[in-house]
Amino acid sequence: MCGIVGWVSFDRDLGEHRKTLEAMTATMACRGPDGSGVHIDRHAAVGHRRLAVIDLPGGAQPMALDTPGGTLAMVYSGEAYNFRELRAELAGRGHRFRTDSDTEVVLHGYLEWGPAVAERLNGMYAFAVWDPREQKLVLVRDRMGIKPLYYHPTQDGVLFGSEPKAILANPLVERAVDADGLRELFTFVKTPGQAVWAGMREVVPGTVVTVDRSGLREHTYWSLPVREHTDDQDDSVAHVRELLDDIVRRQLIADVPRCVLLSGGLDSSAITALAAQRLDPERVRSFAVDFTGQTENFVPDELRDTADTPFVHDVAQHVGSQHEDIVLDSTALADPDLRREVLTARDVPAGLGDVDASLHLLFKAIRERSTVALSGESADEVFGGYKWFHDPKAQRADTFPWLSAGPAQLRPELLDPGVAAKLDLPAYVDSRYREAVAEVDQPDGAGDLERRMRLSCHLHLTRFVRALLDRKDRMSMAVGLEVRVPFCDHRLVEYVYNTPWSMKTFDHREKSLLRHATKDVLPQSVVDRVKSPYPSTQDLGYTEALQAQVRDVLSSSDDTVFTIVDREHVRGLVDAPAARAAARRHDLERTLDLALWLDLYKPAIHLS
Repeated sequence: MCGIVGWVSFDRDLGEHRKTLEAMTATMACRGPDGSGVHIDRHAAVGHRRLAVIDLPGGAQPMALDTPGGTLAMVYSGEAYNFRELRAELAGRGHRFRTDSDTEVVLHGYLEWGPAVAERLNGMYAFAVWDPREQKLVLVRDRMGIKPLYYHPTQDGVLFGSEPKAILANPLVERAVDADGLRELFTFVKTPGQAVWAGMREVVPGTVVTVDRSGLREHTYWSLPVREHTDDQDDSVAHVRELLDDIVRRQLIADVPRCVLLSGGLDSSAITALAAQRLDPERVRSFAVDFTGQTENFVPDELRDTADTPFVHDVAQHVGSQHEDIVLDSTALADPDLRREVLTARDVPAGLGDVDASLHLLFKAIRERSTVALSGESADEVFGGYKWFHDPKAQRADTFPWLSAGPAQLRPELLDPGVAAKLDLPAYVDSRYREAVAEVDQPDGAGDLERRMRLSCHLHLTRFVRALLDRKDRMSMAVGLEVRVPFCDHRLVEYVYNTPWSMKTFDHREKSLLRHATKDVLPQSVVDRVKSPYPSTQDLGYTEALQAQVRDVLSSSDDTVFTIVDREHVRGLVDAPAARAAARRHDLERTLDLALWLDLYKPAIHLS
């Protein structure tokens, strides 16, 4: 895993701007602690920071390949899990390789097939190729959006990077956020291509962006396909298991220590158990996050019926993994220095508080023991796991399901009334929803419920999951940990997406296909467990620490955060008893994130 950056300028000699490229590359040091390199052509410059995972001595980048028309240069982030098969095919076509890295395979694949190499890759990847033969830059992002990639068009070319901070390090870019950028921050719709920062775009997952002297073009090479599902229930369960066995086998390939993230839920437990089958059990390391005193004092809430730890320990004992709990306390979670690290990793004030902070601390602890981790992320989106999937009100809602029945409901009272009026968040959400609905192809002859649930699955796989994948990537790469997500394998996603909703819920529960495909390797406690999302601390001491920090922000009469946030609403939360304020803890966390972001990044805010 790595960090990539670049600059294409057709009107200047970039050999004179090496220091700027090096500054852009340096912002990616956390993503690639094992090496750094740059390649500069007259009109193109690319930089790379490397996290060595496969072919430790041979995979240095940028990677170059001489051709009669000039030197192809590539910077690559991610893993191609089928690189060995592709290498054999390319060798049969006459290609010769100098290393054992997947990066070189992808570069030769580009030489053979051009941008269409993306269609042959199985994996998570974001890469850029400067092709001097046609004086063009090619940017490619994986199908599901596991690895991030941003770009910013300029008057004579483009800037790009794995994260916005790389692009913001170039003096050509104004640090500004417009109204739509703020709307993205205060809703949970994850509009494809929207990067929050004005003038900046995300490469949409499954897309190739090409930049040459004639301009910029986008080409979609993958989207969710509509296919007839002809397998019966038993065959569908069996095929899901076959796919998962193959996916886990592929994703365990690495030349560095590996581990699994274990929450005690069905998703992560299945990955842990399948990994233990593939490896010797004593070689499987598993890690879980917990909070001081939470297991003993757990109180069920609207999202979580049970604490994770007992189920985590059941799985670890069942499969024989070397397990470790990473136990966090409220003092560590509320540390302002940690908030600064999290915000810097994300580049925007996500406002997720302890959910981001604990993930960052978990990954930091794991990185001391392992370099690669397998995660159960995305199974809920693929198999239909969230509670709102099964809520008739959410199924019928004329909006994003998670906004109608989930924790991410709009809370515009945090905003200054004037700002809230200008942003008009409900109208923005409705507009983005209409756009999303228009993207969905429905199978012929589908009934009303089937059509609604296909729409819901499409929304989750093209919006909701991308926000969670971005979060996981940022928190893990901030500490140089590669997290792999087996449930995002496009073969599995396509197969389950086209499976009828009745088959996805045939046992009248969530994730029926996954449960029955893996129940033979799981303890019964996990097979029977009800879905529980990523844990959050219930310690009121954490809320009290937030209140104290926000009180300090309130004491500054001219803090710019109050040009966005309603001071009196926040003051009410600070003065309330912690037990009452805990219900609106998100607003305290968002206020602190915004205040810190405005101080660190100093963005210009354009609301008109």
